[in-house]
Amino acid sequence: MDRHDFKKTFGATGPVILPVIHVLDSEQAERNIKTAIAGGCPGVFLINHDFEKEKLVPIIREMRQAFPDIWLGVNFLAVTGKYAFPILGELQTNGCQVDGYWADDARMDERRAEDDQPEADEIAAIRLSSGWNGLYIGGTAFKKQREVDPAHYGKSARIATSYMDVVVTSGIATGHAADVGKIETFRAHCGDTALGLASGITPENAAQYTDTVDLFMVATGINYEGDFYNIDPDRLTQLMDFTQN
Repeated sequence: MDRHDFKKTFGATGPVILPVIHVLDSEQAERNIKTAIAGGCPGVFLINHDFEKEKLVPIIREMRQAFPDIWLGVNFLAVTGKYAFPILGELQTNGCQVDGYWADDARMDERRAEDDQPEADEIAAIRLSSGWNGLYIGGTAFKKQREVDPAHYGKSARIATSYMDVVVTSGIATGHAADVGKIETFRAHCGDTALGLASGITPENAAQYTDTVDLFMVATGINYEGDFYNIDPDRLTQLMDFTQN
């Protein structure tokens, strides 16, 4: 997806901020969504960090019913689109629209030729057959996945632009800021495709990425100190104010 069209979809001039909620239960998810909305965020991601994906599905339904107009994205932890897209397609068919799916690993393989990506091709075919029509945000050279040689970051980014709406990468681990050089390489090789960043973003370091990144997917950087699960409204306000000015 063109990066300018992506921002326009959300009415943003700077990076779009979508908080990531590590879901514990419906009550906690709903409370944090309300905090995100009150802070001016256009949407959120829900992720099943502490339980299997099947337990997240009914919570997704509940949150969509409670918030029919919010942009709602999901991440099924450690699951690729091969397994996620059929779930999303079924939810959509049954009247529960999920607007975005973030995969930790979109299965780009920079060790192969750019036009020889059998796993990514299979996932693309499954996405099409599922009928799901949301945004695909695919992890590339992403934390906790197969390590990618930095010399191949550019090739990974180029491959990714052919398969997803938003290319997303990260630092080395949750809460760790991404190397600025890595993000600049991704930006250069993504061309006009939207680029997301999903680790280590804080109000204090966001300035390093605002010119190159179109989507901030942020959790620990806006949560209460030492709290993996709950958004701190003050931290969120600091980040929102920074990116909107």
